[in-house]
Amino acid sequence: MSQHRPPNIGGGKISRRDFLKLLAAAGTVMTFTPFVDWGKFLPNPQEASGQRAKVELPDGSQANIKTFKVNSSQAVIYPKTNDPVLNKESFRTWQFIRLPEELGGNKNDQTAFRMYSMVCLHLWCLWKYWPQEGRKRGECPCHGSMYDPMTGMAFAGPASLQAPPSNVLPRLDLEVDNNGDLWIKPPNWSPSANGVVGYGRYLT
Repeated sequence: MSQHRPPNIGGGKISRRDFLKLLAAAGTVMTFTPFVDWGKFLPNPQEASGQRAKVELPDGSQANIKTFKVNSSQAVIYPKTNDPVLNKESFRTWQFIRLPEELGGNKNDQTAFRMYSMVCLHLWCLWKYWPQEGRKRGECPCHGSMYDPMTGMAFAGPASLQAPPSNVLPRLDLEVDNNGDLWIKPPNWSPSANGVVGYGRYLT
């Protein structure tokens, strides 16, 4: 008569009762996942000050509504520090987009722009915006998740199969001054507000 062997985890055997306890614990974690304040656990750029910050382009200039082209994008750092190592963190990397004309990118106000976390909501690769005709979307090179530039919602690939809020990219709110310069408003790192980098945002 063959004997039942308990599962072997980590090189050691565990009893059936302990194995079922592990399954129950995993189920509990999955049940309460939507209610966890992920902003306390994920490495969001929490040291962002309570004041607005300029949208600083890679060349050091401030983005301006008069010079930033329609249907184009740049990767920007927020919040930027004096430490070049910290500034290379993926969780500080954002895609600053001026929408295509058909989505309102020709307007001369903040509604023509979007600023989304570049951290893909699937497995945290960095996606980018493709302005070419027929694409005009965010695409992750790792597993093909695609994002709507208007809303930040995933519409294809594995990120689109994830439950809210993990199917919508975190977004920063912008404003334009009298000179046409673009500024980032102080964010609220919550899934119900600006979102949590690496976790997502509820689309409201």
